[in-house]
Amino acid sequence: MKPLPRKWTRAGLKAMDSVRPAKGAPVTGKKDPGAGNGDKPAAVRRMFGAIAGRYDAMNRLMTLGQDQKWRRMAIAQAGLSRGARLLDVGAGTGGLCLAALTRDEHARVTAVDFTEAMIAGGRQRLAGRPIAWCAADALHLPFADARFDAVVSGYLLRNVADIHQALAEQARVVKPGGRVVILDTCPPAKGVFHPLVMAHLCWVVPMLGRIVTGDRDAYTYLPQSTMGFLQPAQMVAAMRAAGLLPVRHRRLMFGTVAIHVGQRPEGGQ
Repeated sequence: MKPLPRKWTRAGLKAMDSVRPAKGAPVTGKKDPGAGNGDKPAAVRRMFGAIAGRYDAMNRLMTLGQDQKWRRMAIAQAGLSRGARLLDVGAGTGGLCLAALTRDEHARVTAVDFTEAMIAGGRQRLAGRPIAWCAADALHLPFADARFDAVVSGYLLRNVADIHQALAEQARVVKPGGRVVILDTCPPAKGVFHPLVMAHLCWVVPMLGRIVTGDRDAYTYLPQSTMGFLQPAQMVAAMRAAGLLPVRHRRLMFGTVAIHVGQRPEGGQ
């Protein structure tokens, strides 16, 4: 596995920033909806189970068709060699898996999710693709240490009960020299477009969710969990705490989405 590059491999992108969190900055987000009742995993499972059938269509709409591009970018940052082993945690219906197999048809892909409806949708959507589907909890991955050449996740960490445990598990199962790539939403950056971004998150997304999936609550949770999630610098700190070094990130979509890339050091235990 080559060292983490200073620049994105995709042409036209600027070098990623290596960010140090502000002194005293926390590495946990604000309280998530459902976190206080101790039953967040069950609530998240029910929510995603209810919207599984329209999940992909809704992603296309609310990201203005950019979500597939972001998945390709995330897979590019995994640094996979031909035929490498890839784990997708919180795979949903397999968007990152498809991006990986499109890039390398010989990739050995394992997809993990704890929502049965999502796995069923992924199996149907990607029938015939060489993907090993597995129902499992992101906080307790059923794999040996250093099993995979890279680990990726898309829109997972906002929804777990313990971000640090989830990151520790991903760092545990990736090989020394391998990368952990995280694609997720983040609180939007301040700037001239901030009011428009907030209007899209807090008004347009819930409205589209009601029209497309019939479930406004699920897409009210999305902006709430995004606003309460880690800032990119805090995610950098959390990934470093899990033993991933170096860590870099890039913000996308007016600062509402980020891709983080961390690497398990060579010789890591």
